[in-house]
Amino acid sequence: MPEATPTLTLENSHTGRRATLGGSWSAARLAEPAAWLRISQALSPLQAAASTPPTDWDLRTLTRLDHTGAQLLWNTWGRQWPAGLQINPAQRAMLERVARFSAPDDQPARTSFWQLFLLLGEKLWRLWDHLVGLLTLMGQLLLDTATLLRAPGRGPWRDVSGHLFRIGATALPVTALVGFMIGIVLAYLMSRQLRQFGADSFIVNILGIAIIRELGPMLAAILIAGRSGSAITAQIGVMRVTEELDAMKVMGIAKGYRLVLPRAIAMAVAMPLIAVWTTLSALLGGMLAADAVLGVTPAYFFATLPDAVEIGNLWLAVGKSVVFGLLIALIGCHYGLRVKPNTESLGQGTTASVVTSITVVLLVDALFAVVFKNVGL
Repeated sequence: MPEATPTLTLENSHTGRRATLGGSWSAARLAEPAAWLRISQALSPLQAAASTPPTDWDLRTLTRLDHTGAQLLWNTWGRQWPAGLQINPAQRAMLERVARFSAPDDQPARTSFWQLFLLLGEKLWRLWDHLVGLLTLMGQLLLDTATLLRAPGRGPWRDVSGHLFRIGATALPVTALVGFMIGIVLAYLMSRQLRQFGADSFIVNILGIAIIRELGPMLAAILIAGRSGSAITAQIGVMRVTEELDAMKVMGIAKGYRLVLPRAIAMAVAMPLIAVWTTLSALLGGMLAADAVLGVTPAYFFATLPDAVEIGNLWLAVGKSVVFGLLIALIGCHYGLRVKPNTESLGQGTTASVVTSITVVLLVDALFAVVFKNVGL
């Protein structure tokens, strides 16, 4: 037999207003549009601040009350027990269960020191888990590199070639544009300060050191981390969603050798070349801006640059770029392999990969600046 329609009757008594409930206050009945509209229209005035709520509630005539109906009543009561309530033991048990797991609206959730300590421990444990996973991936990469050196003819060179094109060649336009604009901005900003002291010629020294040593590799690494690092995570993550990684495991194909190694080699080779390309574009923009603002001709720029910037700065920039490329590739593969077989995890992994790659690049660049502070300066 179908359950009775939920009803709510309001009437005045000698003790005040009285609300009598009838029918079935269950999820199935309350989900019906007509029943929900009728009950909502009856309960809305009772939840208003200007309305006088009933003092007595009679639930004894209900044919059924489940957690959905009990939650609706508990919210209507302002998440507190009314003054007068007539219910049977089963209904009271249901309402007490709902009240136990529903916090009052006027009491904000309090976070104790112990909960903060546990939250900190959870975050540290997750960080440690990622560090262990990344270290494991680096160890596996070293083993795969040794395998490749023993049998280079059987290496995944076609994959390396494809990744080199996607990571390196297709990134040249955007890196050149960004580098060129950064060079122009730096030259214009520094020219205003140098002109005050009559040190126009020193713009070559400042641009050369800043761009060749720091900005060129940094800009390239940040752009590649956002462009290619996210692509690496997305590619491997999609393989997890489509169960291709499981198929590779069943077929006995090593994920590190076929997925991580080609991307790491391609990134380590492409990253220094992209850094040099970005550096040249930035120097070109700075040279043109210096000529336009300060009158420093390109001929003077080219003649002074080798004496102003030692060759050690270039080698340091190339070495940093190799490390940046390996780290971006490893972080992208790390998060890609940890993606769960659902689209939400894929998006979270891609975002975390980009943020982590850029953060690690900044930290490693700061480490290089401290360790090699006497090189090229």
